[in-house]
Amino acid sequence: MDALEQHRLKRILSNTRSIALVGASNRPDRASYQVMEYLQQQGYQVYPVNDQLAGAIILGQTCVAGLEDLDQPVQLVNVFRRGEFASDIALEAIEHEALCLWLQQGITSLQAAEAAAEAELEYVEDLCIKQVHQQLLG
Repeated sequence: MDALEQHRLKRILSNTRSIALVGASNRPDRASYQVMEYLQQQGYQVYPVNDQLAGAIILGQTCVAGLEDLDQPVQLVNVFRRGEFASDIALEAIEHEALCLWLQQGITSLQAAEAAAEAELEYVEDLCIKQVHQQLLG
């Protein structure tokens, strides 16, 4: 990651206060749970999103089925779903007026990248938000 990209990611993380975590898990052994816990510890407001766990309490937050079920705006949508779901999530993020779509490490989507670019939405793919935060702001 070059200096320009580091600066961009640092700006995104520094300006973000609220995050929707799509693909949240209630299992402490799962990466999405660990990342959510870390982000909360760093002072972010994190809202779990998972249609299979809607209504469950995850790390003190009520899980919702989809971004459309959030009562409040979020600045960043962090995605723990396979790449084939990313373009639909990108469209939801745009509709929800998020400022950034962040696909976790191992997740890429040309369609999500194109949708984000068209909507002038910050876009990050194939990077772990926790690792990047630790590296740049930790």
